Amino acid sequence: MFKKSLLALAVTFSSIAIADTAPTNAELWKIIQTQQAELNELKSKLEKTSDKVKVTEQNLTETEQKINTTAEAVDTASKSESKTFIGGYGELHVNQLNNKLDTGKDLKEIDFHRFVVLIGHEFSDTVHFFSELELEHTVAGEGKKGEIELEQAYIEWDYAANHSLRSGVFLVPVGILNETHEPDTFYGVERNSIEKNIIPTTWWEAGVNFKGELAEGWSYDAAIHSGLNLATGKFKVRDGRQKVSNAPAEDFAYTGRIKYNGIAGLEIAATLQFQEDLLQGMVASAVDATLFETHLSYQVGSIGLRALYAQWNIDDAINAVAKGAEEQSGWYIEPSYRFNPSFGVFISYGEWDNQAAGTADTQYGEWSVGGNYWLTDTTVFKLDLLRQESPKGKDQYHGFNLGVGYSF
Repeated sequence: MFKKSLLALAVTFSSIAIADTAPTNAELWKIIQTQQAELNELKSKLEKTSDKVKVTEQNLTETEQKINTTAEAVDTASKSESKTFIGGYGELHVNQLNNKLDTGKDLKEIDFHRFVVLIGHEFSDTVHFFSELELEHTVAGEGKKGEIELEQAYIEWDYAANHSLRSGVFLVPVGILNETHEPDTFYGVERNSIEKNIIPTTWWEAGVNFKGELAEGWSYDAAIHSGLNLATGKFKVRDGRQKVSNAPAEDFAYTGRIKYNGIAGLEIAATLQFQEDLLQGMVASAVDATLFETHLSYQVGSIGLRALYAQWNIDDAINAVAKGAEEQSGWYIEPSYRFNPSFGVFISYGEWDNQAAGTADTQYGEWSVGGNYWLTDTTVFKLDLLRQESPKGKDQYHGFNLGVGYSF
């Protein structure tokens, strides 16, 4: 009886405990509604987040498209820029030279001597174009001192490895300055008188020029082109430049050059040219001519040296040129020293004679000493002192020159 009572009491307490902890139906419904609200809120947040992700993805896609478009435009522009280029150079000269002769005239002037624009284009990996247009002495036209000149305009075709063909108007491959005459590349305000009067720099013709490499350090030029035209009575080869302007082409000229630059800073070259007729068929008998030129240019560390010799031999059996002009020759030597990348000095001496075959005194000599100050690699200030030794009765200048030049 006692055990039964204890069991009944235990069951009663258990029922009371379960009744106290188990939620009612109303409480369960309330819990379910609360959880459903939380789920709905979470779903709404997820939907908003999904929308934001879609917008972000769309923005990323649009941004990617813009980047690709910009990249294509940049690539196109880059390719276009790489195909066509522009450059140039120029130089302003101040000459303050006194004439040693009482009857002579001083040379005191300021002149923007040259303003040059270079334009080139790459048609393909093997076909290129190059041109050089120059305005001399600032103003050109009838009655003006200046000239507009097309010094170069040629197509270059790389027809084989290390070999090319130039066709058009090009600078004759001779001398040091004729092909490389930007003002920042040489000492002295004016170009030296030997390369000016004998070679004669700057000298361009029309034709074809085969160029290439023979072996490591050895290169060649072989050109067929228009020639000089020395009218009767003229005798300086410089006077015969036709500048490819409605130029008579009765006869042509042939130029060959061998050059060695296999040692850093060194260039040694020799040029031989044969001209069929310096008078371009003006008379029945041809006046042929041969030019020989050789030079050395060397820069090792701070020390530089340039030296050049050139000579014309003219077969003038009919006396078409002035007496003694059958031989015209000149030479110069120019050591220099560069203290640093900005400042260098030089001294130069040269002689030239445009009537060297005659017995009269027709030889000129010229001393020049001065320096260059480079603001950058291709902008330069120049100063030189000059003294000229001339034949008796000819102008003999002495004084100084100032200049500023640039290239790009």
